[in-house]
Amino acid sequence: MIDSPLLPSLGGYINGEWIMADSGATLAVTNPVDNGHLAAVAAMGVAETERAIAASEAAFDRPASLEQRRLWLNAIADGLEKHREEIGRILCLEHGKPLAEAQGEVDYAAGFFRYSARHLDALEPRTLDERPRDCTWHVHYRPARVVGLITPWNFPIGMIAKKLSAAIAADCPSVIKPSSKTPLTMIALFAVLEREVGLPAGKANLVLGSAGPITQALFDAPSVRVISFTGSTEVGRELIRQAAPGVKRLTLELGGNAPYIIFDDADLDKAADQLIGNKFRGGGQTCVCANRIFVHAKVAESFAEKLAERVRSITVGDGMEPGVSLGPLIDANAVAKVKRHVEDAVAKGAQTVYQGDASGLSGSFYPPTVLLDVPPEAACYSEETFGPLVPMITFADEADVVRMANDTDFGLACYVFTANEARGLSVIERLRFGHAGLNTGSGPTPEAPFGGMKQSGYGREGGLEGLFEFTEAQTVPVG
Repeated sequence: MIDSPLLPSLGGYINGEWIMADSGATLAVTNPVDNGHLAAVAAMGVAETERAIAASEAAFDRPASLEQRRLWLNAIADGLEKHREEIGRILCLEHGKPLAEAQGEVDYAAGFFRYSARHLDALEPRTLDERPRDCTWHVHYRPARVVGLITPWNFPIGMIAKKLSAAIAADCPSVIKPSSKTPLTMIALFAVLEREVGLPAGKANLVLGSAGPITQALFDAPSVRVISFTGSTEVGRELIRQAAPGVKRLTLELGGNAPYIIFDDADLDKAADQLIGNKFRGGGQTCVCANRIFVHAKVAESFAEKLAERVRSITVGDGMEPGVSLGPLIDANAVAKVKRHVEDAVAKGAQTVYQGDASGLSGSFYPPTVLLDVPPEAACYSEETFGPLVPMITFADEADVVRMANDTDFGLACYVFTANEARGLSVIERLRFGHAGLNTGSGPTPEAPFGGMKQSGYGREGGLEGLFEFTEAQTVPVG
């Protein structure tokens, strides 16, 4: 069992009060390190979600000024920074990522609230310089009304920060549904909101439980005008269908299949260092981590050696232990998928450059694995692995690697390494991915918009663009 001062309840938070499920039902939360029981949280449903929506509707009728919203946003950032160690500990226990990485995610989350507070004036009304039809034209950014925020398990505090910061900036009350695999971090966030921020009742509501009934209640409510979801493309397609009857807006960050391209003139040491940070963050369970590593044939073996040398230094184990740099995967299904991808690629001709050893660990562990000469027909070429597998594919021609990189339904992130910046920018211009790193494996940041192309979704989080996702532009000509 987990014990924390930031877990005053194991229930939801509706209209300023902690509550358990009406039915008394609960969901078990486990530690992927050893599958040990951490907590039993409330398993809510339609009735509780409807009450959360009603509380949000009431909060919407009490609008807040820009300055009040700025105070709230900064207070949330302050609260996250104040409690980063404990929130990081909770996150580590229910997710498995190393403690330092988990605490770094709390810092990342605080950045979204801080950025929104600094740039809140972008939502001020503006007046057009032109005077069409002899009128003065004003543009106002009105709150869309109630918003539903649905977050995944892989970044329990980072993903909600992207959404909630923009919702508060827009003055939209929210109903938040976290993943049932990692709900404790969200409960800790709400404890911070209650103790450190003082949001009005109903401004942010937390509903725990299975996705089906909760999301259906959100789609059925006319007052819920925007739903923001991060998760799989399969679920995203279903949400698009559900949104149609109510003509609701969606912000979707969906699956990825990121190419990581290394040309023969690239700094191989830098490319290898960047790949380690990019690929193994969160155990490889991120939508933006490299999924297909394209290496020029001239340098493939040399790069594979450099990468294997670095992977050998990765310590696999309990993220709470000092020196551990790779924790467990989220559950047994995640392990089975990585195992299937590795065995499939090897059976189809891939060479095993390096594979670590996780045999002495009891939880949901899979060792870091590096493969070379992975063929296009391998499952890991077309499917997102979501684990610590580095599959390398060789190429010899620029046009060919651009074609291979784009040969996916997804378009979330890509990375290009070359000493020729002009070539790198030319290649990126032809790649259909929303986030495109040149000589860096860096992922998203609060200061810049992030989102996908193709079947990786639409809408943006972060940057000025993200501030507008929960607003409605209202044009007011004055004669």
